[in-house]
Amino acid sequence: MPKPTKGARLGGGPAHERLLLANLAAALFTHKSITTTETKAKRLRPFAERLVTFAKRGDLHARRRVLSVIGDKSVVHELFAEIAPLVAEREGGYTRITKVGNRKGDNAPMAVIELVLEPVTPKAKSSKKAAPAAAAPAAEEPAAEETEVETPAEDAADAGAESPEEGAAAEATAEDAVASEDEKADEAK
Repeated sequence: MPKPTKGARLGGGPAHERLLLANLAAALFTHKSITTTETKAKRLRPFAERLVTFAKRGDLHARRRVLSVIGDKSVVHELFAEIAPLVAEREGGYTRITKVGNRKGDNAPMAVIELVLEPVTPKAKSSKKAAPAAAAPAAEEPAAEETEVETPAEDAADAGAESPEEGAAAEATAEDAVASEDEKADEAK
C-alpha cells in the first residue's frame, strides 16, 4: 500500500491508522461518497484508488488482497461486482475530493470524497494537435479582413444574442476559411 507518512498518524499509531483507512474505504465503497476531514480524505485517496485498481484486475489473488485489507465480504463483493465494471475504462483518478468548509464544532476543514463513476469520454490525440493549428489561422483572419469596428458596448449587447442558425452559419464560414488557409499553405509548399 502507499508509503507511510512521517510524523503523527491519523488518530494514533500506525495500526490504528491502517484500521481507520480500511473503515473509511469500506464506507466509501458502500455509500459511494462520504464526508470527512480534508486530512483523512487526502490520506484515503491513494489507499482507495489502489483497492479499486486491484478490483479492476478481478482475479482471485486481487480479491484476497483486498479482503485482507477491508475484511467485510459484502463490501469487497460490491467493489468487485459493481464498482470495478463502472471504472474499467478509466485509467486512474477513481476518487474526487471536494472541500465543503469547516465543521461547526471544532472548525476542522471538511471535504467530501466520492467515487468517480461517470463514463470516460474518449479524447482523440490527433484532434488536440489539429485544434490549435486550426485555431491559429482562424484567429489571424478576422483581424486582417475586419472592416467594421464595434464598440465594447455593442459587443456586450451582442454577447448572447446569436441564434442557433447564425451560430451554425458562423461555424461553416470559419471552417471554409480554415480549409482555404490549408489549401494556400499546400500550394505554397
